[in-house]
Amino acid sequence: MKYHVIVLGCQMNISDAERVSAILEAAKYKKTSDINEADLIVVVMCSVRQSAVDRIFGLVEKFKKLDKEPITILTGCILKKDRKTFSEKFDHVINIKETINLEKILNNKKSKSCRDYFEIMPKHFKKSSAFLPISNGCNNFCTYCVVPYARGRLICRDHKKIIAEAKELINKGFKEIWLLGQNVNDYSSPIDSSIDFPKLLIMVNELPGNFKIYFMSPNPKNFSDKLIKTMKNCEKFSRYLNLPVQSGDNEILKKMNRPYTAEQYISLVKKIRQAIPDINLSTDVIVGFPSETKKQFENTVKLFRKTKFNIAYINKYSPRYGTAASKLEDDVTWAEKKRREKILIDLVNKKD
Repeated sequence: MKYHVIVLGCQMNISDAERVSAILEAAKYKKTSDINEADLIVVVMCSVRQSAVDRIFGLVEKFKKLDKEPITILTGCILKKDRKTFSEKFDHVINIKETINLEKILNNKKSKSCRDYFEIMPKHFKKSSAFLPISNGCNNFCTYCVVPYARGRLICRDHKKIIAEAKELINKGFKEIWLLGQNVNDYSSPIDSSIDFPKLLIMVNELPGNFKIYFMSPNPKNFSDKLIKTMKNCEKFSRYLNLPVQSGDNEILKKMNRPYTAEQYISLVKKIRQAIPDINLSTDVIVGFPSETKKQFENTVKLFRKTKFNIAYINKYSPRYGTAASKLEDDVTWAEKKRREKILIDLVNKKD
């Protein structure tokens, strides 16, 4: 029996797919890159943007045209509303935490495992880079984001299990270890509250081996001086940081429920660069958020000029069902969103 996996979305979804692959291969399935050969297709869904959800409908139509009639499974970040919709289009729609029971589900057995799916050692897709989740879910409730509704509230992993998995990754020869969480700097060990994210970073850094540490993504709201000092002093820290800003306008940030100002963000970047001059800084930003005026967008442009990001992931706002922002009027035209996107791209590429 062969399986094919389709991953949409972020690094956390890739990490989830790697665990799903491990479960299937333990059940004697073999992975195939050719969807036409697959007896089983697993889609790890992203719910962050409506366009990602819409892609699922396109995949369903594609499945109908395959030579075989494979078993189809949908998992990943799924809203309750979408679960109901897609249950009519997939053989199984499974909460990502329930994938540990995948073999039983495929055999129509109802027994449920009490094990945490993070205990599954993943079947890594890359040879040199490994994703290591330290938490799942989020408590921030940014108004444009569905993560708290799709993945639930923040749950942190036992630091001992994180370190044990990190050791195994190092022993397997991985050169890049990515610590993942929807907001990594909210990490606190459930068995020892004194172990916060900076302390966890130190513990991973102290492991013997030739590797680099990456993490994503933190929230600027609680990016502490302690974390900056830790990054500076950890010789295995990669000197790469993704620090999402989302907007450079304070009023828009407030509407996004991002509890910091543009000035605070700029000050934070300044402190990070003073401590770590060779840092490579990337960010995430949304253009055309509801009610964002041209003047407010210009504040984002000003912030970009001051911070001089190395990389920027620019998203044109689109309403996502289930979020607070979806109740607001999407009053910035698509053409204007594209114009704003190009301005920021040119700034990062130093064409402006």
